Amino acid sequence: MANEILTTDNIELNSAFSTKEEAIRYTGDILVKNGYVETSYVEKMLEREELTSTFMGNYVAIPHGTEDAKKMVKETGLTIVTVPDGVDFGEGNIVKVLIGIAGKGDEHLDILSKIALVCSEEENIQKILDAATKEDIINLFDEVN
Repeated sequence: MANEILTTDNIELNSAFSTKEEAIRYTGDILVKNGYVETSYVEKMLEREELTSTFMGNYVAIPHGTEDAKKMVKETGLTIVTVPDGVDFGEGNIVKVLIGIAGKGDEHLDILSKIALVCSEEENIQKILDAATKEDIINLFDEVN
Protein backbone atom coordinates (compact mmCIF):
# COMPACT_ATOMS: atom_id res chain seq x y z
CA MET A 1 0.00 0.00 0.00
CA ALA A 2 1.31 3.42 -0.81
CA ASN A 3 2.92 4.59 2.40
CA GLU A 4 1.68 8.12 1.92
CA ILE A 5 -1.87 6.79 2.41
CA LEU A 6 -1.10 4.78 5.54
CA THR A 7 1.41 6.49 7.82
CA THR A 8 2.16 6.24 11.52
CA ASP A 9 0.20 9.50 11.95
CA ASN A 10 -2.91 7.65 10.75
CA ILE A 11 -2.67 4.75 13.20
CA GLU A 12 -3.81 4.67 16.82
CA LEU A 13 -3.12 1.59 18.92
CA ASN A 14 -5.04 0.39 21.99
CA SER A 15 -7.91 2.85 22.01
CA ALA A 16 -11.11 2.40 24.05
CA PHE A 17 -14.61 3.68 23.28
CA SER A 18 -17.95 3.25 24.99
CA THR A 19 -20.09 3.75 21.86
CA LYS A 20 -19.77 3.19 18.13
CA GLU A 21 -20.50 6.90 17.57
CA GLU A 22 -17.51 7.82 19.73
CA ALA A 23 -15.35 5.29 17.84
CA ILE A 24 -16.41 6.57 14.40
CA ARG A 25 -15.97 10.21 15.44
CA TYR A 26 -12.45 9.48 16.72
CA THR A 27 -11.55 7.61 13.52
CA GLY A 28 -12.90 10.48 11.40
CA ASP A 29 -11.10 13.09 13.47
CA ILE A 30 -7.76 11.50 12.54
CA LEU A 31 -8.66 11.94 8.84
CA VAL A 32 -9.53 15.60 9.57
CA LYS A 33 -6.40 16.25 11.65
CA ASN A 34 -4.14 14.88 8.93
CA GLY A 35 -5.74 16.95 6.18
CA TYR A 36 -7.54 14.25 4.18
CA VAL A 37 -11.07 15.58 4.71
CA GLU A 38 -13.05 18.61 5.81
CA THR A 39 -14.45 18.54 9.36
CA SER A 40 -17.99 17.99 8.03
CA TYR A 41 -16.93 14.58 6.64
CA VAL A 42 -17.11 13.10 10.15
CA GLU A 43 -20.86 13.82 10.34
CA LYS A 44 -21.25 12.08 6.98
CA MET A 45 -19.44 9.03 8.41
CA LEU A 46 -22.00 8.92 11.25
CA GLU A 47 -24.83 9.42 8.73
CA ARG A 48 -23.49 6.52 6.66
CA GLU A 49 -23.44 4.30 9.74
CA GLU A 50 -27.13 5.08 10.35
CA LEU A 51 -27.99 3.95 6.81
CA THR A 52 -26.05 0.69 6.93
CA SER A 53 -23.59 -0.64 9.46
CA THR A 54 -19.98 -0.58 8.28
CA PHE A 55 -19.27 -3.71 10.34
CA MET A 56 -17.58 -6.21 8.00
CA GLY A 57 -17.14 -9.28 10.20
CA ASN A 58 -13.92 -10.53 11.80
CA TYR A 59 -14.11 -7.66 14.35
CA VAL A 60 -13.59 -5.07 11.60
CA ALA A 61 -15.58 -1.96 10.70
CA ILE A 62 -14.78 0.35 7.82
CA PRO A 63 -16.43 3.69 8.59
CA HIS A 64 -16.59 6.09 5.67
CA GLY A 65 -18.71 8.95 4.42
CA THR A 66 -21.89 8.89 2.39
CA GLU A 67 -21.79 9.20 -1.40
CA ASP A 68 -22.45 12.95 -1.19
CA ALA A 69 -19.50 13.36 1.22
CA LYS A 70 -17.00 12.87 -1.64
CA LYS A 71 -16.84 16.63 -2.18
CA MET A 72 -15.48 16.96 1.39
CA VAL A 73 -12.49 14.72 0.63
CA LYS A 74 -9.30 16.67 -0.01
CA GLU A 75 -7.15 13.61 -0.72
CA THR A 76 -7.45 9.86 -0.32
CA GLY A 77 -6.67 8.81 3.22
CA LEU A 78 -6.84 5.82 5.51
CA THR A 79 -6.71 5.48 9.26
CA ILE A 80 -6.51 2.41 11.47
CA VAL A 81 -7.62 2.42 15.11
CA THR A 82 -7.28 -0.68 17.28
CA VAL A 83 -9.72 -1.29 20.13
CA PRO A 84 -8.52 -4.45 21.94
CA ASP A 85 -11.52 -4.53 24.31
CA GLY A 86 -13.90 -3.96 21.42
CA VAL A 87 -16.78 -1.56 20.90
CA ASP A 88 -20.38 -2.66 20.28
CA PHE A 89 -21.58 -1.81 16.77
CA GLY A 90 -25.06 -3.17 17.50
CA GLU A 91 -26.69 -6.55 16.94
CA GLY A 92 -23.92 -8.25 18.88
CA ASN A 93 -21.24 -7.08 16.44
CA ILE A 94 -18.06 -6.25 18.32
CA VAL A 95 -15.44 -4.15 16.51
CA LYS A 96 -11.77 -4.26 17.49
CA VAL A 97 -10.27 -2.72 14.34
CA LEU A 98 -11.66 0.45 12.77
CA ILE A 99 -10.41 1.34 9.32
CA GLY A 100 -11.54 4.83 8.35
CA ILE A 101 -11.48 5.65 4.66
CA ALA A 102 -11.78 8.82 2.65
CA GLY A 103 -11.57 8.26 -1.09
CA LYS A 104 -11.02 10.91 -3.75
CA GLY A 105 -12.76 9.81 -6.93
CA ASP A 106 -12.34 6.05 -7.27
CA GLU A 107 -8.93 5.91 -5.57
CA HIS A 108 -10.40 4.22 -2.51
CA LEU A 109 -11.39 1.11 -4.49
CA ASP A 110 -7.78 -0.15 -4.58
CA ILE A 111 -7.49 0.51 -0.85
CA LEU A 112 -10.72 -1.38 -0.17
CA SER A 113 -9.53 -4.44 -2.09
CA LYS A 114 -6.26 -4.46 -0.11
CA ILE A 115 -8.15 -4.06 3.17
CA ALA A 116 -10.46 -6.90 2.17
CA LEU A 117 -7.45 -9.14 1.50
CA VAL A 118 -5.83 -8.35 4.85
CA CYS A 119 -9.03 -8.49 6.89
CA SER A 120 -10.40 -11.68 5.37
CA GLU A 121 -7.74 -13.58 7.35
CA GLU A 122 -8.57 -13.79 11.05
CA GLU A 123 -4.89 -14.20 11.87
CA ASN A 124 -4.18 -10.80 10.26
CA ILE A 125 -6.79 -9.16 12.50
CA GLN A 126 -4.99 -10.70 15.48
CA LYS A 127 -1.66 -9.40 14.11
CA ILE A 128 -3.13 -5.90 13.88
CA LEU A 129 -4.42 -6.14 17.46
CA ASP A 130 -1.10 -7.56 18.69
CA ALA A 131 1.00 -4.95 16.87
CA ALA A 132 3.57 -3.49 19.22
CA THR A 133 4.23 -0.54 16.93
CA LYS A 134 2.45 1.39 14.22
CA GLU A 135 5.15 0.24 11.79
CA ASP A 136 4.08 -3.38 12.39
CA ILE A 137 0.66 -2.53 10.98
CA ILE A 138 2.10 -0.69 7.97
CA ASN A 139 4.35 -3.69 7.26
CA LEU A 140 1.39 -6.07 7.44
CA PHE A 141 -0.47 -4.08 4.77
CA ASP A 142 2.70 -3.76 2.67
CA GLU A 143 3.10 -7.55 2.64
CA VAL A 144 -0.26 -8.04 0.93
CA ASN A 145 -0.10 -7.70 -2.83
